[in-house]
Amino acid sequence: MNKRDLLKFLALSGTSAPWLAMAQDFPIKPVKIVLPVPPGGGADVMGRGLALRLQEKWNQPVIVENRPGAGGAIGAEYVYRAAPDGHTLLLTPQAPLVTLKLFNSKLGFDPDLLSPVSIFIRASAAMVASAKTPATTMQQLVAYAKANPGKLNYASTGPGSIAQLAAEQFNVMTKTKMVEVPYQGVAPAYVALLAGDVDVLFDSVGNSVQHVQAGKINVLGMATDKRLTEFPNVPTMGEFLPGFSAPLWIGIAAPPKTPTAIASRIAAAVAEATKHPEMVKIVRTSSVGTDVMGSDPEQMTSAIRTERELWINVIKNSGLKVA
Repeated sequence: MNKRDLLKFLALSGTSAPWLAMAQDFPIKPVKIVLPVPPGGGADVMGRGLALRLQEKWNQPVIVENRPGAGGAIGAEYVYRAAPDGHTLLLTPQAPLVTLKLFNSKLGFDPDLLSPVSIFIRASAAMVASAKTPATTMQQLVAYAKANPGKLNYASTGPGSIAQLAAEQFNVMTKTKMVEVPYQGVAPAYVALLAGDVDVLFDSVGNSVQHVQAGKINVLGMATDKRLTEFPNVPTMGEFLPGFSAPLWIGIAAPPKTPTAIASRIAAAVAEATKHPEMVKIVRTSSVGTDVMGSDPEQMTSAIRTERELWINVIKNSGLKVA
């Protein structure tokens, strides 16, 4: 760190004025974006696309580092313990921020102390079924489940995942009981679904679309506000189950005590990046039913609070066991 940078960081322990000055000059060194997911997936591709746009804007290197494991907790904890100066950021699906603490009381970090920055991407979840499942619509699935209690199952990708919570919400709302079969990630869950070892999976449309188009799985419903243009004949979950909700997004968070001025500056840069034609192209080609968003910190904070209340109620009503 050069003398100019050192003086700036030493000033951070003083009044709010140095923070404001820091926000004006941010970033003053390379920025690291930590992804708590393996490389190669949709979140990784979109995260790297965002890093390029931010690097162009800030004229500083923006490095992407994958730290997968423990349902996102490993990467989240790394950022949690970083300096609160905006130069280390977490780019993550919402589970580590919203639901992970509901299932694990011994996390090495407190999600509520991380500083929300921006919801970067909103995705669409879908309920898909194996081609071997004796149902091609939600109505048929519910009828079969009620006539054959305990015979249907669903793939889960871990405690607090959308795959688990959306399926349990479906159980509660339809008064059925599909049985959970846990897998260590989305890839093995799809292997099981394609083989017919499990009947149902809730996951992003982007991950499902190639298998749906190949006729290997059936899409029963979209957890979206309106039907997708790519699947105009597939109903939304709300058409069959009013009130059903399974939000799916990728957000950016900063270490605890990151100054609001810095978080807001990063959020503004992300919002600008989401409008870049190359960023829009990357998102749309990486995942069907996905849109860039670029919210402000307050919108992200509100989403976390609302969604946690949703899933707490699902957990209570479904009888899911938590730590």
